[in-house]
Amino acid sequence: MKKEQMVVARLPSELVRELEFIEKVEQTDRSTTVRRLLSKAIRQWKMEHYARLYGDGKLTLARAARDAGVSLWEMVDYTRAKKVSAQYDLEDLRRDLGTISGNLQGRG
Repeated sequence: MKKEQMVVARLPSELVRELEFIEKVEQTDRSTTVRRLLSKAIRQWKMEHYARLYGDGKLTLARAARDAGVSLWEMVDYTRAKKVSAQYDLEDLRRDLGTISGNLQGRG
């Protein structure tokens, strides 16, 4: 399987100018700039998506963090900053504490 694939997209002139500005400031080529920006955008999208599922009560906080590819503490900070509320009961807390405990034991 190929490690990288080419993706082609038409962009409005304003976005191209913004890319050129970032390339100049960061001293990078177009591909590197687009990869970095897209990576950040995907990470942000995942945080929003899984925080929303958590807020809807469809996932525990630990599961949302895992699926978003971030630490539990990053997800806690994110949901707190975005004022995401969820139905969080004692069973959810036990499950999250079990996840944390398992992660800590795995590092030892």
